[in-house]
Amino acid sequence: MCLAVPMRIRSIDGFQCTCEARGVERDVNLFMLQDETLAPGDYVLVHVGYAIQKVSEVEAEESWALFDDILATADEALAGG
Repeated sequence: MCLAVPMRIRSIDGFQCTCEARGVERDVNLFMLQDETLAPGDYVLVHVGYAIQKVSEVEAEESWALFDDILATADEALAGG
């Protein structure tokens, strides 16, 4: 199973950018989205250091909400709930 994390682009330099999600910054390669119009503030799905898809802010927030639900469920299970 593959997991892509939604991140917000902070800056772009050619095919490289700096993205942020939940206070964590990563350098991300934009090569796979070279035909997409991207700008700081846009959201992308990041998988192993590559942006693989542009998404809306709403889609990014929905993904993070799902991740939060999964983590809460896992925490409850570990606590014996």
